[in-house]
Amino acid sequence: MSEEDKELEMLKAKRLAEMQKNFSEQNQSDNKIDNESEKPKLSLRDYVVNSLGHRGMEVLQNAEYQFPNESKIVIEKLGELISSGDINETLDGGKLLVLFRSVGLSIRMENKINVEKDGKFISIADKFKKTTNDDES
Repeated sequence: MSEEDKELEMLKAKRLAEMQKNFSEQNQSDNKIDNESEKPKLSLRDYVVNSLGHRGMEVLQNAEYQFPNESKIVIEKLGELISSGDINETLDGGKLLVLFRSVGLSIRMENKINVEKDGKFISIADKFKKTTNDDES
């Protein structure tokens, strides 16, 4: 064989190796796509739940209990925004409450005020009860 024939054979072998490598990489990427599609898809509500912060779940549960139909619509739209990446911040309870109130849903939350007395925290209702009982005596 001449020198040119050897060079040509080496180039053919090199090109064949590149094509096989590209083909195997393409098959691997197709398998990854198939594996990703087999993973369970998150619902829009799951996107919202995963992005909730401090007391966010409490506000969400109150909203769903008090306004089930309306809150479902708000949660779906919010889930769409989160899944698309338009919203990528943590939603704490305050932000979620402001969102619901801005669309006209007045979510009622349980409030509790504690005061410190003798190194212990007691509810303000108990403090008022004790002061009125002390006044009556």
